[in-house]
Parts: sequence; C-alpha cells; structure tokens
Amino acid sequence: MHESMLPAAQTATTLTLVGWMITGFTRLPGRWLRWKMFCRATFTVITLTGTKDGRTEPVNVYDHLSPGSFILGPPQLQAILNHLTASGRYDTIDGHGRLLNADGEHTIEVRDSRVVL
Repeated sequence: MHESMLPAAQTATTLTLVGWMITGFTRLPGRWLRWKMFCRATFTVITLTGTKDGRTEPVNVYDHLSPGSFILGPPQLQAILNHLTASGRYDTIDGHGRLLNADGEHTIEVRDSRVVL
C-alpha cells in the first residue's frame, strides 16, 4: 500500500505543476498565479533619427540602457530622449516603431523628442 502512494503523489504533484505553468500563458494579468514577466513587460521596437546642426544620424536607445536590459517602455524611452537632448548630443530626435505589451501591439512615434502613443 505504501509503495503505490509515492508514484500517485508524484503524479499528482507533476500534473498540478504542469497545470499551473500552462495557466501562466493565459491573458489574465494581475490574477493569482499568473506570470508577471509576461503580463507586465513592455517592449519597444523603434527606429530613431537624431538631428544635430542640420545633420541626421541613427540613434540606438539600447546603447543608453544598463547592461543586460532590454525592456524599454515609453517612460524609459522618454527619459533617454530627455538625456540625449539635454546633454546637447542632439537638437531633436524623431522616429517610429511598435510597442508590445499585455494589451497587444500598438504604434509608437517620437516627434520632436517626445514619445507619442
């Protein structure tokens, strides 16, 4: 009797963990046992052009993030744009791209160094 209890407990535990992991990929942010990594992350894929004294060049915002960082939301993007223009590196920065988060995919633009959703 004791020998059959161990495999049954292992099977029940395994099935419970598998079910819990599957629910982590469903669309219910903020609910109990949901993976916050997928629910709260915001990714920005954007192409930017900086202008200084009439000359333009591409701007890579990821050069200005902490090493290993890749999640870039609108507030972080705006902070980087503010730094680049306040430091005098660029007069203005413009661009366009996509914003990806739990609500789906949206258009994002940068006009005159301001993030526009």
